[in-house]
Amino acid sequence: MLTFVAALGSSILSPGQSDVAEYTNISSEVAVLATSMYILGWAVGPTLWGPISEVYGRKWGMLPALLCLGLFSIGTAVSQNAASIFITRFIGGIFGSAPISNANAALSDIYAPKERGIAVAFMMLCITGGPSVGPLIGSAVVSNSKLGWRWTMYIEAICCFALFILATLTLSETYSPVLLKDKAQKLRKMTGDNRYWHPHEHESINLENAVTKHFLRPLWCVLARRSCRELFLTFPSMLTTESIMACVAAYASFSYSLIYLCLQVYPIVFEEERGYSPVIASLPFLGILVGTACAVGITFAYRTRYAKAVMENGGKAVPEARLPPLVLGVIFLPTGLFWLGWTATPKFSWVLPTVGGVFVGAGHNIIFQQCINYLIDTYGPYSASAISANTMLRSLLAAGLPLAAKPMFHNLGVGPAASLMGGIACLAMPIPFLFMKYGRALRERSKFAPASSD
Repeated sequence: MLTFVAALGSSILSPGQSDVAEYTNISSEVAVLATSMYILGWAVGPTLWGPISEVYGRKWGMLPALLCLGLFSIGTAVSQNAASIFITRFIGGIFGSAPISNANAALSDIYAPKERGIAVAFMMLCITGGPSVGPLIGSAVVSNSKLGWRWTMYIEAICCFALFILATLTLSETYSPVLLKDKAQKLRKMTGDNRYWHPHEHESINLENAVTKHFLRPLWCVLARRSCRELFLTFPSMLTTESIMACVAAYASFSYSLIYLCLQVYPIVFEEERGYSPVIASLPFLGILVGTACAVGITFAYRTRYAKAVMENGGKAVPEARLPPLVLGVIFLPTGLFWLGWTATPKFSWVLPTVGGVFVGAGHNIIFQQCINYLIDTYGPYSASAISANTMLRSLLAAGLPLAAKPMFHNLGVGPAASLMGGIACLAMPIPFLFMKYGRALRERSKFAPASSD
């Protein structure tokens, strides 16, 4: 639910972009920044919330941020000009990134590798479900003359505050070093014996570890405190050994950004070309949600095969065993894009482009969840940095692509523009097959993949 509410905030304002443009006297293309700035905040946030999560625990790494997201949503709702809307959305995105980036780490704390796949699949359903449901809620609110676009942000704030209260009362800490530290402090207080202590008590947040561990490592994948000379000499080898993260994160980011591309494309297909009302034109977004749910079913069906691979490996994670479902994902994604593009014209039933959205949703979620699982299994204790890198990259792409969506789809046409995206997706189709064949060899060359020793 934490990830759902944070993801909901990224899209709930999108149906009100035209109203924002009219109120602030800006163009509709510039008004897209109301969505893009929030997602851009997700690229910055992990640098802050990663250290907080690893020093103070997952709970402190998510809940205060959720409260602040609610406050800045109110800030957007009461804004009087475009600059304040964009600034509050950006800062809200920074706070909203906390559940998105730390939920993966919390799941890795709780679940063993053979069980984690299903948990990650449901989390991805929430992350994709937010952007899919947001336009439907937002269009219903904006269409009501008594409410308007400001109430989309009030609703987001209400959801944040309600969930903050619920999570504060029910959510437990999951990060084992913090749990052991708290236990040591409690025993020391009860017994007066100073021998009870835990090394995590000496952990603290400072600028150096925040930058090196959660900014430089995700970007360059190098250990902290290396000299500039070492960095220069090892940079070519890093590009080779960490091609795992580069390829996986890039492909997952591309598939994720397509969901936000659809936020701008669906109004063209269903509202502009077919003349549907904003609420009715938002209903096809549920097709993406249905596809995402189907992807969870595929992961659930595959779980026994992965569990068998883990058992045969002595209970240790097997990253390459995560990849077979990815084959379906790389087929579904371009299929959905081509299908959506060439059935978008009004001469076809609305059902056909909606079905294309089902394939886009299924392909995206299969790719996204298997890539996340692969990174977690591969990088082990460095998985938080790998996930941070993935979050940064996908947020930058998801923030930028919607800005080009309307000009591209208006100038090229829906069919050719969607085919362009489908063609790019086709170019990436060999990725799962290459990693199935060469993944273990790449892991053995990596400095950050302890799983390579399995």
